[in-house]
Amino acid sequence: MQEPGVRPTIPDITERLAAASDDEVVADLIRMARAERAVAFRLLPKDRAARIFDALGSSIASELVVDLSDRHVREIFEELAPDDQTMIIDEMPAGVANRVLRDLPEDRRADTMKLLGYSKESAGRRMSPVYSSLGPDLTAAQALTELQGQASRGVPIADAPVVDSTRGLLGVVRLATLIAADPKQRVGELPLGGARVTTDVDQELAAQTLLRSGVDVLPVVDAENRLVGVITEDDALHIDDLESDEDAALAGGSTPLRRPYLASSVFSLASKRVIWLLVLLVAASLTVGVLDAFESALESMVVLSLFIPLLIGTGGNTGAQSVTTVVRALSTGEVRFRDFFRVAFTEFRTGALLGVVLGAAVFVPVTLFAGWQVAAVLSLSLVGICMLATTAGAVIPLLASRVGVDPAVVSSPFISTIVDAVGLILYFLIAKAILGI
Repeated sequence: MQEPGVRPTIPDITERLAAASDDEVVADLIRMARAERAVAFRLLPKDRAARIFDALGSSIASELVVDLSDRHVREIFEELAPDDQTMIIDEMPAGVANRVLRDLPEDRRADTMKLLGYSKESAGRRMSPVYSSLGPDLTAAQALTELQGQASRGVPIADAPVVDSTRGLLGVVRLATLIAADPKQRVGELPLGGARVTTDVDQELAAQTLLRSGVDVLPVVDAENRLVGVITEDDALHIDDLESDEDAALAGGSTPLRRPYLASSVFSLASKRVIWLLVLLVAASLTVGVLDAFESALESMVVLSLFIPLLIGTGGNTGAQSVTTVVRALSTGEVRFRDFFRVAFTEFRTGALLGVVLGAAVFVPVTLFAGWQVAAVLSLSLVGICMLATTAGAVIPLLASRVGVDPAVVSSPFISTIVDAVGLILYFLIAKAILGI
């Protein structure tokens, strides 16, 4: 076993291949430099190399295809499902992708090219065009025999779409339903699930639809309701992981890496963060402008400046809590734009309650330190800022979803910066009213 933080060398991983698990080999390959990884991968037996290749993720796998032009790697790539091939090709330079596509057998190339014709991050791009399907006139016994025959051709046995003679989708029949049914009962007479998505639906919505439906596969149909592919449960879980990673990165004011951290260069890490930091730097200038506008108030009562970090921190933290909660509720389908006023009112009241609690907590200590008038200013400001932050944290993601912007893009740092500026304006206005400055 390698020591934590130590990059394994080629001799190290060669000695470990026989005893190490696939997960350990994957972890070591990710830690290696790109050139070393390519050489080490050649040392793997073909059957194991195929499993490792699939587990490395699309970004690392695409680099291996670029670095290893030998037949060994091309054969491994050809064995992948078309949707997996598509994800890897998406990560390749255009010239390399075209070469790889040319090298594929004609039938496999046709399936992969079909998926590449759909827009990125759509259900059509992520579906599998190889799937089991049944006709409504088959008996349950015939259907099971048909599924067994398809399994012998490499199609996994699972819940199956039911289609008519024109490939029109009628629904999905559960495998358990087929097994429990009267062998002579026709498939069309059995209970059929109705969940489906069209090819242009966003992949995240498609994954959520499948995970909520309770079936193994989600049919993907064209505009005429003809079945063109399916999304499997494994696909849905992978998509859900990718979207969760993206939401987490955007909420933190960064762009998702789409590759393992240890396989990312310093330039790559910096480039994913710098744009957001520049945006936030410009947004933070609002706070500077507010302080400049109320400079005379600060000069007449310097003690007010002591509590600015407290107010900024509280507003930012409160807004981050709210936006994280609402974005998560939007991503899981618990909340829709039609819930706008209900969600906004809920967060408004939540902010008021939080502000009252925090204002009460600081009133006595600040009274002892700076007097009751300053304490009143601070307590009332906390109530107002908390109400503002929670409401903004709810309303802005909902509006973003309405106009087709990913709610996670409206990240916590961005909302925090806006709340800071508006919160300070509220603070100084309350101070002027109570202190008469």
